[in-house]
Amino acid sequence: MKVFLLGNLRRNWKSGITVSLVSIPLSISLAVAANATPIMGIITAFWAGLIASFLGGSNYNIVGPTGALSGILAMFAITYGIASLPALAIMSGIIILIFFVLHFERYIILIPSSVIHGFTLGVAFIIGLNQLNSALGLQGLVQHEKFISNVMESFAHIWQFDGGTAILFFSTLAILFVFLKMIPKIPGPIIVAPIGIFLGYLSEAGIIGAKFQTLHSKFGDIIGSKIFQMPNISFNFLDSNMLKASLAISVVAILETLISAKIADNMTKTKSSHRKEMLGLGFANFASGIFGGIPATAALARTSLNVKSGATSKISATISSIMIGLVSVIFISYFKYLPMAVVASILVYVAFRMVEAEHFKHIYVHNKSAFGLSIVVALITIIQDPIVGILVGSIISLLIFVNHFSKAQSEIIINKDRKMVAKIQTLKFNEIEKHGGDVIVYRFAGQMNYINSQSHLENLSKINGAHTVILNFRNLFYIDVDGLDSLKEIVETMTGKRKKVIITSAGPFIMPVLDREDWFSDMKRADLVFNSTTEALKTLGFDMGNNPAPGRANLAV
Repeated sequence: MKVFLLGNLRRNWKSGITVSLVSIPLSISLAVAANATPIMGIITAFWAGLIASFLGGSNYNIVGPTGALSGILAMFAITYGIASLPALAIMSGIIILIFFVLHFERYIILIPSSVIHGFTLGVAFIIGLNQLNSALGLQGLVQHEKFISNVMESFAHIWQFDGGTAILFFSTLAILFVFLKMIPKIPGPIIVAPIGIFLGYLSEAGIIGAKFQTLHSKFGDIIGSKIFQMPNISFNFLDSNMLKASLAISVVAILETLISAKIADNMTKTKSSHRKEMLGLGFANFASGIFGGIPATAALARTSLNVKSGATSKISATISSIMIGLVSVIFISYFKYLPMAVVASILVYVAFRMVEAEHFKHIYVHNKSAFGLSIVVALITIIQDPIVGILVGSIISLLIFVNHFSKAQSEIIINKDRKMVAKIQTLKFNEIEKHGGDVIVYRFAGQMNYINSQSHLENLSKINGAHTVILNFRNLFYIDVDGLDSLKEIVETMTGKRKKVIITSAGPFIMPVLDREDWFSDMKRADLVFNSTTEALKTLGFDMGNNPAPGRANLAV
């Protein structure tokens, strides 16, 4: 055991330290983006990252503050104050643990990628445009509850920009993208943070003429020892606004964490435990809130950096969290000199990296309605609220999903004079009559339930000329109460039209349900139920033969 632990430490210390050096400036910046204080970002990176590394199910996920949550948190902090964010983290942790107990992750991950990408695009715009004040040196502006109102406020005062601050912002932003393009192995924030701290110190000391707003001038001193202190936190579990925000944060956190774990698995050809990752995420958020941090989730970019830096186990994330704690206690006070313009450049860089154009291109090529949904979710997220954006997107996607599955999946084989004359898929059922068949085989597929049973009724109502209808259940694997009622209605309607109705190929999933129906028992007594369509067709005088013509063998199932 000792040898194994030492081996893991040797293999993971470099990746752990690398990730910690990137996490510190990112955590501070993302906390600022969430309208929290810099130290709250460090608290989150340390406690959430540490707990997740012990209890989580992924060997590579790095948990901490992320851009995906910043948009929600920023709006909430403006309305309810910074002090509400730790309570939000605690409630989110509790909800995630409830989801874990109830196995809700299997339903949460059903939110389509188009909604997630649209939400991410909207949040990226919120993060980026929220940096206008810091990037241009605009100070003392009125803060509004709505993001759009704040952006308009910034544009209304844009002529008051500070030239030195703007130059610093665009210069550091350029450095970040140059390193991304030319030296991608070296994360840009590691470079611009020390440069910014040095320039911020020179500015505050009056050594240079430029006067930059820094973390210190905006938030005061950054005290590293606060990461080990538990502040007094009070909140109301029944507060509807906090509950709504916590639910949205929990859903986004779970999705981001599981997606991040999946990406890391694909990069390393390993398999993480989604159940354990949920457990770790719940306790990570709870711990972050208890110590005064903000809600956390797995960070895709830092997780990817962890993998690329050579991590092989969860010890890398543990080392990263411990290093964040050590640096915070010893050196974090120097970060107070970091100019807000540099923080803004890091956040604009993060926002840009959040949006992956290839995903939107992929969605557009394969499903333009899904692409449209992404844009709608992004617009709602930007104009109205991130929570409303993801809720509306989820509801719309569910309606699209239900609408798609409300169209019964089936196939009709048309026979005339004991020969097959046509095979028609669902989309062409309006062609049934032109073939003039006398024996129709209707094949159900998948499920017959409250969503699509009406569609089956409509399909079968188009059959008028035939004297016999065979209902084939071989590919039907589930039927609910509404499906049974519709099936009974189908049989009664067809019989009322003086058509002979035969049921065939009911398998072990369907037969026990049908056997409890009186009308089905009547059909069995009347010899209208067969094990296969072949048997039914033979009783109708079809010559199936030992070697039926191509395509006719399909009748036999």
